[in-house]
Amino acid sequence: MPSLKEVKTRIVSVSSTVQITSAMKMVSAAKLKRAQDAITQMRPYATKLREILENLSGTLDTSESAFSQEREVKKVLVVVITSNRGLCGAFNANVLKQVRLMLNTKYPAQNQAGNVSFVTLGKKATDFYTKNKFNVVLADNGVFDGLSFAKASSIAEFIMAGFTAGDYDAVEIVYNSFKNAAVQELKAEQFLPVVTAAPAAGAKKAMANDYIFEPSKEEIVKDLIPKSLKTQLYKALLDSHASEHGARMTAMHKATDNAKELIKELKLTYNKARQASITNDILEIVGGAEALNG
Repeated sequence: MPSLKEVKTRIVSVSSTVQITSAMKMVSAAKLKRAQDAITQMRPYATKLREILENLSGTLDTSESAFSQEREVKKVLVVVITSNRGLCGAFNANVLKQVRLMLNTKYPAQNQAGNVSFVTLGKKATDFYTKNKFNVVLADNGVFDGLSFAKASSIAEFIMAGFTAGDYDAVEIVYNSFKNAAVQELKAEQFLPVVTAAPAAGAKKAMANDYIFEPSKEEIVKDLIPKSLKTQLYKALLDSHASEHGARMTAMHKATDNAKELIKELKLTYNKARQASITNDILEIVGGAEALNG
């Protein structure tokens, strides 16, 4: 059985841990509220814009838009969104596992040939892929420091420029989508080329007649597609940002509960050790008294 001093020292140490995890939980809860409001307000707009883009692109030939051209996939770009800090459970590890799974199942030939490049948004992803000697073409660890649409736009423009130049034939985004404070859904979405909605037979003409284009369909789509792509990336960043705070709040809540349970066990051990020490002292006193009497 450990000594009283050792148990008491550990109780003090675990109590300090409880204070830290409780504080981190409250900080994450406060940040989560703002991040949740941001993604809740952004998601309907991004979803509707994407829906309009898919329907509108369905009336175009793929040659009319550089972002809709589907070609043989030889080179792939993967945009990996993680957090800058840890202590959020399996939040980052799940994203890295999803990327590995996607490469092994969807792009095995490109992966084996070394034709997979990465854009890492978040320090955890940057550290992992640079340490393991992957081809990281852009690493932005400061994107979540004052997350804004302007930052997402500059990253999206870099990706779109690489796609139109033929540096990549497909672009995928992997991130955690926010569902609630305790649940995050892993998502792997195709960013480029833009996937058009497949109309039913005879529906293409009817769809075209539903729109009146001013100044022209080509000019509208030319402006709409880049804006939609920037919005899609911004939504993914907001989703990941909210998911991170939710995951950290949940992890800190569990850590606090576990630490409190450990304190209870340590106090019980301390009381048992203290009782044993008192019993030994009494036995020594009684034994000494009997020796003197004898």
